[in-house]
Amino acid sequence: MRILIAGATGNTGTRLTNQLAEAGHEPIALVRETSDTSALPAGCETRQADLTDLPEDVAKGVDAVIFAAGSGGDTSAEMTDKVDRDGAMALVDRSEQAGVKRFVMLSSVGTDDPDSGPDAMQHYLKAKRAADDHLIASGLNYVIVRPVSLTDDYGTGEIELSTDHVDGKKISRDDVAAVLAECATAKTPGKVVFEIAGRGMPVGEALATLR
Repeated sequence: MRILIAGATGNTGTRLTNQLAEAGHEPIALVRETSDTSALPAGCETRQADLTDLPEDVAKGVDAVIFAAGSGGDTSAEMTDKVDRDGAMALVDRSEQAGVKRFVMLSSVGTDDPDSGPDAMQHYLKAKRAADDHLIASGLNYVIVRPVSLTDDYGTGEIELSTDHVDGKKISRDDVAAVLAECATAKTPGKVVFEIAGRGMPVGEALATLR
């Protein structure tokens, strides 16, 4: 499959891009002119674009799109809105126009009720919620993945998954990447929203509970 990845050079996106390439898929990294592409797999195709100003044809010729970009609440409110809200919404629109078969959104736990989140995270969660709602309202076949706090630990290949709320408090970026890859490339049901945390059951088995 040809899969466009927004955030491909980020901490989670790099892991995701490499996992997709290792599995025999064709990841396409959405990059800015200044992006460091050294950690991308050899021969990885790139498309130069900025989430704050996406070209109309950015999603042309791909089977699936994964939005794995985001500020994580570490940028200004203005930039959070430009990337996590407006950029994600624009990519949803471009994907729908291009006839993309599936859109996978990396969201965040707490997005279902942003006002209940920590004060420092509420603006970020509201931006993510707006993007999630826009995707749900689109005509795309979507999967929205809401992980708990991310770590740089090695992945276990096991996750806790719930369409309500998970009990775990952290999950490795490796395992989040594995979930995103599986959701884009396997027969995971579409139009689903779920939370994930680390450890539990193998990723494939956990996702199979959605069927």
